[in-house]
Amino acid sequence: MESWLTYFTTQSLEYSLIIIVIVSFLESFAFVGLLLPGIVLMTALGTLIGQEKVSFYPAWISGFIGCLLGDWISFYIGCVFKSWLHNLFFFKKHFIILKKIKKSLYYYSFLTIFIGRFIGPTRPLVPIISGMLQLPLKKFILPNILGCLFWPPVYFFPGIFTGLLMHTPYINRNNYFLPILIIVLIVTWIGFWLIWRWKQLEHNKFKYFNISKKNLLVFAVIMLIIGISGLILIQFCKEMFILRQLIWKILFTM
Repeated sequence: MESWLTYFTTQSLEYSLIIIVIVSFLESFAFVGLLLPGIVLMTALGTLIGQEKVSFYPAWISGFIGCLLGDWISFYIGCVFKSWLHNLFFFKKHFIILKKIKKSLYYYSFLTIFIGRFIGPTRPLVPIISGMLQLPLKKFILPNILGCLFWPPVYFFPGIFTGLLMHTPYINRNNYFLPILIIVLIVTWIGFWLIWRWKQLEHNKFKYFNISKKNLLVFAVIMLIIGISGLILIQFCKEMFILRQLIWKILFTM
């Protein structure tokens, strides 16, 4: 898949932008996005940005357009075919997921639409379910536009980072920098993920993997302290200085 993307995106800028629009659209379109490895495809495109084969801002705009098209068409389908969709086998089989998304949209529509864009299983479902619920358009548009605006760079960034690391000989010669950086990023991600899991626990007596809510919070905070401390300390490495310069070049060189 990555070689296919590489071939077409390196033919011309027009091909590159069209492919990014298509990938973003399919990732956002109702049900189709469930079948696609979104993080893999967007990371592959981000790698090409890191290698400077594709420009960052045109890629960002293309991803934004694809997201909007996928979400708005899904929302329209939900509005028009809501009765038929309620009887669809997928929603009958995954009734609990449908119920949870509906509840979240009812109480926290803004956060559900915005955050749902960044979570793989909910990204292609939230817009169509919003339409099925006849959610007022004014409640859907703002969080959806914001989500579509920030989603492409967030999903591009791991690929951009990978592309830069692969094509920076000085960094590759250092056998310790990359493993340490990866470990620090993983520890930080685990810390944030555990905080998210902690917030989902409604009762103090409820346990997650036999860990009480209180202990889960303590463990999450420890992981965050270690991860963030590592991110701060690694900024003083020469390799990180070079990476910052390269990222700055990609983001702020038109």
